[in-house]
Amino acid sequence: MPQVRRDAGPGYQRHEPPMPASMSPRRGASVPPQQSQGYDDSYDDGYNTGQVYGGGRGGGGGYDDGYGPGRPGRPRPQWGKRIKWTVITLVAVLAVTSVATYFWADGKLRRKVDLSKVIDRPETGDGTNYLIVGSDSRAGMTAEQKRKLHTGSAEGKRTDSMMILHDGSNGPTLISLPRDSDVEIPTYVGSDSGKKYPGTGRHTKLNAAYAEDGPELLVRTIEYNTKLHIDHYVEIGFAGFANIVDAIGGVEMDLPKAIKDKDSGADFPAGKQTLNGQQALAYVRTRHAFAQQDLDRTKNQQKFLATLASQTATPATVLNPFKLYPTMGAGLDTLIVDKDMGLWSLGSMFFAMKGVTGGEGKSMNMPVSGSNGGNLVWDKTKLRQLVQQLNNDEKVTVSSN
Repeated sequence: MPQVRRDAGPGYQRHEPPMPASMSPRRGASVPPQQSQGYDDSYDDGYNTGQVYGGGRGGGGGYDDGYGPGRPGRPRPQWGKRIKWTVITLVAVLAVTSVATYFWADGKLRRKVDLSKVIDRPETGDGTNYLIVGSDSRAGMTAEQKRKLHTGSAEGKRTDSMMILHDGSNGPTLISLPRDSDVEIPTYVGSDSGKKYPGTGRHTKLNAAYAEDGPELLVRTIEYNTKLHIDHYVEIGFAGFANIVDAIGGVEMDLPKAIKDKDSGADFPAGKQTLNGQQALAYVRTRHAFAQQDLDRTKNQQKFLATLASQTATPATVLNPFKLYPTMGAGLDTLIVDKDMGLWSLGSMFFAMKGVTGGEGKSMNMPVSGSNGGNLVWDKTKLRQLVQQLNNDEKVTVSSN
């Protein structure tokens, strides 16, 4: 039955709700005595007092549960912690990806050229000198690719272009060496036989040194005739060159005049246009369309390679894995470098090449004073001055003839 409070004054009756069965005293259990007999006024049962527990919206007597006013059950967003852990996660992923990419790319370098076999080398100067060689190697190309790229089917390989890239504190300098340059073949040690071949004063075209005993003799011949130390060697063949251009989606060039050459397959109108791999190879190989042939061709090669480097080192390529990895793969699969070349040195060479286009450096042909039996003779006076400036890492003031 409801309990009736009898000590609240005359006429007052308060009906208490029945006690739940679970809280009702068991039959026979003793009940603690109440204070002041029957009912203690100090006990607040919370009924009919207007009290709302938990504070409520706008309540003043509640407690702070950490969930924010008026939003019971929903925690405050911990934005500081979220941003912190997001940044840490991104940095960790970037670090792991970068390290993995570095080792993947470094492992793909084909370190085949042993510069330790080169004898009687000049002293090392300031800065870094790269010998960049474009070969007409057809290794791995199908008959259809040879036909499409107008490469012919000659056996073996020869140098199609040669450049020295000096990277120093006064900006990069790119110097083309015409393949018809007149040079003396010095005493050298065979790269395969290990046999020493004494020099006889024999003069020939520069590209003949490569055909005779490969990259090691080419480096030996260039160092002997220039007195400039070559630090690193980089070579790429026809197929690799075309693949790199296609991997980045082509290279945009602005041609001052139309070019047509049936031997290379070049057929371009004047003006801006994007060259694919096949067209790019035809462009850099063209020489019969020019009055000075090889000298004009080397200028186009410099312009194209610097533009290629500039358009490759963009956020659209570097930050896009769907472009970055195919581009790196296309280049690294076909590059041949010296045994001391690391990925860091290759990257430095690449950005130095980009600097030539960006106006930070200079591009030129080796100064020529005349010809001898169809071979181009280097200007000895200008050559000595050029090498001195490169060795001292000074600003190059020498110009092509």
